[in-house]
Order: sequence, then structure tokens, then C-alpha cells
Amino acid sequence: RWSLYNPGAKFLDPVTYNAVVTSHALVMIFFFVMPVMIGGFGNWLIPLMLLVADMQFPRLNAFSFWVLPGSLYLMLMSNIGENGVGAGWTIYPPLSTYSYHEVWMDLAILSLHLAGISSIFSSINFVLTIKNMRSVGGHLLALFPWSIKVTSFLLLTTLPVLAGGLTMLLTDRHFNTSFFDPV
Repeated sequence: RWSLYNPGAKFLDPVTYNAVVTSHALVMIFFFVMPVMIGGFGNWLIPLMLLVADMQFPRLNAFSFWVLPGSLYLMLMSNIGENGVGAGWTIYPPLSTYSYHEVWMDLAILSLHLAGISSIFSSINFVLTIKNMRSVGGHLLALFPWSIKVTSFLLLTTLPVLAGGLTMLLTDRHFNTSFFDPV
């Protein structure tokens, strides 16, 4: 009722609000859901459910987790600039126009690239662990390992496409190419 009675910004100015919303969305997706929920919980539960000692490539998992602090640092740095990231819920529509965007948007996109690399490494490890390390005679698969395998496969097929699209947008922006030429 309060919003309908008195429209307009309630807590923050619109630019700061957009920066907070964008950073919150990116942090929750790329730093909480994928690494913590799937990576952390899955790294513990998948080997238990498959009756194996560890993941197939434990060092690959460790590497995928060591990429995340740098990515989170870049995400935080992108939000403390003049206006922050401030793209709203999505990154693509503001970048697809020819308007000027500050370097903070580049830092956020580089952060997403690093988080995507981390997710790709852990997804490779999940798929190979579930495929190759089942016990002898284990033809059936529990629901949680199956869902992690499907999710990891979908991540492996979609994240490179997203990274390629964002890279083409950055290339258009900085090198005046015409991957996304609206004409």
C-alpha cells in the first residue's frame, strides 16, 4: 500500500538500488547457488552416495574453489565504483546499446567469467565422477547424483555460450567490431 500511495524511490536512489540488485543477483547465482550449494554440498554428498572415497579429480575441485575469491573480489570492486554495476536484473540489455558504460561493468563481466570457469571445472568433475566412479553393479542412480549430473551437463553446454556472448559484447564495446550491430 505504501508503494501505491507514494510512488518513487523509498530507500536508495535508483542508481544505487540498481547496483545493489545487480550485485545481489550475481553473487547469489554465481557465488552461492553454484559453488556453495552444488559444489560444497555436492562434493561431500556425491561420493557418499556413490560409495567412493572422493571425487574423481580432487585437485580440479580445489582449483575451482581457488578461482572464486578473485572472482568475488572483482565483483565487490565493480560495485564500489562511482555508480557501481547498476544494470538492474540483467547485464545484456544495457550493454547491447551504444551508450557508454563505465569500467565497473567490465569488472563485473570479468568476475562472471572467472566464476564460470570455476563452475565449468567443478561440472567436469561432477559428470566424470558420477559416470566413472560408480560401484561395480551400480546400474541405478539416486535422484540427487542424477540431478547434479543433469545440472552439470546443462552448465557445461550453456556457460560457454553465455561467456561467448558477453565476450562479443565487450569486443564490440572496446574494439568497435560489429558482432551485435543493431543496423
